[in-house]
Amino acid sequence: MPELPEVETARRRAEKYITGKGIVGVYIARDPIVFQGVSSRKFAAALGGRKILAVRRRGKHIWLELDERPWPTFHFGMTGRFHFYHRQSEQPKFCKLELGLRGGRRFAMSNVRRLGRIRLLEDPERCPPINKLGFDVLLDKLDVEKIGRILSGRAAAIKAVLLDQSVFAGVGNWIADEVLYQAGLDPHRPACQLSTEAVTKICRCLGRIVRKAVAVDAESARFPRSWLFHYRWDKNSQPTIEGKRIEFDVVGGRTTAWVPHRRTTDYTD
Repeated sequence: MPELPEVETARRRAEKYITGKGIVGVYIARDPIVFQGVSSRKFAAALGGRKILAVRRRGKHIWLELDERPWPTFHFGMTGRFHFYHRQSEQPKFCKLELGLRGGRRFAMSNVRRLGRIRLLEDPERCPPINKLGFDVLLDKLDVEKIGRILSGRAAAIKAVLLDQSVFAGVGNWIADEVLYQAGLDPHRPACQLSTEAVTKICRCLGRIVRKAVAVDAESARFPRSWLFHYRWDKNSQPTIEGKRIEFDVVGGRTTAWVPHRRTTDYTD
């Protein structure tokens, strides 16, 4: 599933290719699951003739800022993707939206498994679900004191809290595991038991990991070889990292890769 680095990379590519372009054609698939709360006809009418001024993001949500509201917003779900091409014959399979742009370029979003969402919102940042999101690692300062207060009120495992989009917008499964591995923290530990030093480590690792992943355009082959990411996928082969066994548990409803030998005692109790 795309996480913050993949979504930010998609946003930057869209920004490069479609900012400043006028919309001269709109194709909308009839899909009431992907398109939430608006008919395809109304959606197409809202976009036709508009100009794309900017491409914005918060967490895993992207939206196009047009010269008139409302604005289209996108959430990739598990399989959503943006596409950029010139000929209609290149339209991707499972295309849900295609915009024909002045100058000949086309922009589309595909969604194979229909778990993504496309919405039409008057003010995305102030409308749900985007206004319910928490800290965005790239957009916001990770205030250790404030985050510590939030975590102190959460009895859930820290892995589950890291995945809570109302706390950390854009953090998904692999990022959460990578943060806890690099910070040397047990994913099962209740968030309310973490010390200030542990919260500081989480914030520091979050920033470092996300910034590095974005810097390499979310190309996982270019992630540092020391990252857990490269060793966590084949749980049936008893993988190791630096000679230490990688364990797999379910925490917060998600498969969790962690290395018990890196566990610290950085807790309040």
